[in-house]
Amino acid sequence: MDSFSTYHPIINFIYFTAVIIFSMFFMHPIFQAIALISAFIYSIVLKGRKAVKFNLLYMLPLLIFMAVLNPAFNHAGITILFYLKNGNPITLESILYGIASATMFITVILWFSCYNQVMTSDKFIYIFGRIIPSLSLVLSMIFRFVPRYIEQIRIISNAQKAIGRDPSQGNIIQRAKNGLTILSIMTTWALENSIETADSMRARGYGLPGRTSFSIFSFDKRDKTVLQIMIILILIVLYGGVTGKNSIRFFPSIKYKEATGSSILIYIAYSILCMLPIITNIQEAIKWRSIEYKI
Repeated sequence: MDSFSTYHPIINFIYFTAVIIFSMFFMHPIFQAIALISAFIYSIVLKGRKAVKFNLLYMLPLLIFMAVLNPAFNHAGITILFYLKNGNPITLESILYGIASATMFITVILWFSCYNQVMTSDKFIYIFGRIIPSLSLVLSMIFRFVPRYIEQIRIISNAQKAIGRDPSQGNIIQRAKNGLTILSIMTTWALENSIETADSMRARGYGLPGRTSFSIFSFDKRDKTVLQIMIILILIVLYGGVTGKNSIRFFPSIKYKEATGSSILIYIAYSILCMLPIITNIQEAIKWRSIEYKI
């Protein structure tokens, strides 16, 4: 069980908002390495072997592909390593920028995969239900229906395969007809399901003024402590962003600020922020071990 998921939804939302935004804007190699390693470890904590398989079979090849693709089309930079047969130069800056942009892209995907596991639809509605009830309902339905649609497509495909109408059976024209049949069935199911959901929510009075809702979430001392720690860490990282310690310039030449005492402090703060879910899980495991030992 993930201990960080048990914290208040506001804690979870602030955390993922911070790490995703920082991962997108801070291209410094140290920051990217910290974010990538943290997101990789946390995805394994949440999903186990599935995350290992997904990261190695899909994310790693995508990272390599994007890193190689950029210098083939981006020829900016002053450090020319060699020339292609068509005369275009391959520069050190374009290679490093390709690696950095690919790392950023993969890291954000990993953070969003962790976000979808932790920030469930009930947490999202709890945070935004009173502010933007309609939009929060639509977004929560989208997050909920995507895995349901995938599962329903699999069920429909298996049912059609049993009667010889699977897209993998027959000639090209027959396969296309079978695929369109599955798509038609899926579209009908989705429309009926959305109408039933809308009628159900309308019957419950969702979005009406003065409507109350049950919630199991409460903001306790544990959440308050973690929130204070997160705010301090975020402010330290933002200070590094304002002073330029978190950034790097790739073109026309590579330029970044040298590491100082304050920059090392910023690196440590960012590491603690990104590894906060792992730290809470370790702390919880130690706590349970201590209780078991006393028993």
